[in-house]
Amino acid sequence: MNFSQMHERLRLELLRRIERGTLSVSLLARQTGFGQSHLSNFLHRRRQLSLECLDRILAAQHLSAAELLPASARLETIPLEEDSNSVPVVSHSAALFDLRIRRTAAQQLLHLPNGALRDLRPRSASPRRAWQRFVAIRASAEDAQAMDPLVLPDAVAVLDRHYTSLSTYRSDRPNLYAVRKGSHLTLRYAEFLSNRLVLRPHSLLFSVDLLEIEPDGSPNDLIAGRVVLLLNGT
Repeated sequence: MNFSQMHERLRLELLRRIERGTLSVSLLARQTGFGQSHLSNFLHRRRQLSLECLDRILAAQHLSAAELLPASARLETIPLEEDSNSVPVVSHSAALFDLRIRRTAAQQLLHLPNGALRDLRPRSASPRRAWQRFVAIRASAEDAQAMDPLVLPDAVAVLDRHYTSLSTYRSDRPNLYAVRKGSHLTLRYAEFLSNRLVLRPHSLLFSVDLLEIEPDGSPNDLIAGRVVLLLNGT
């Protein structure tokens, strides 16, 4: 793949993420430090970017050059078959942006008891129904502290990416979500107040975070999924 082909594949991937609602030109501008008009011209084929600029966008979106290769050049990256008893552990970026999880994106597979996820109810906007439903991520050290004792260090959180609604799943307990904060995911309780997504920790020693929702956005756009299972010490 030459530079022009890589350039075009990156452009198409960014447009795909914008169409899915997981990215916007303004967010990409904040992540990279480029002007919105500069990025818009690139996305509409009115200009090309330098190699340094491409590297910065790849880093901001947690993409590698290998992920832009055509499928014929990377047969090992075909999507994993979805099995309700096996859940791939993936990076925060893959959980946020990947419609289907490729084999090379899975760090490991969690093998759960039969029927562990079978009866869970989804609740999300219709475009999410095309996404591979269950993925798992590793909790950060900060999340383990903020959500202690619910989340322990190195915990693995299984996410239902078909549940991005802020409606309570069970009346007797708050939902725990994986929420996009910058370019990573954080595990928090969440609610929507005054055009902000309010992220609440479990520990009173940590502060509440407020995430501004863009005028054309929805709080659901920031939610990767509801945490349906926590495996502490995995």
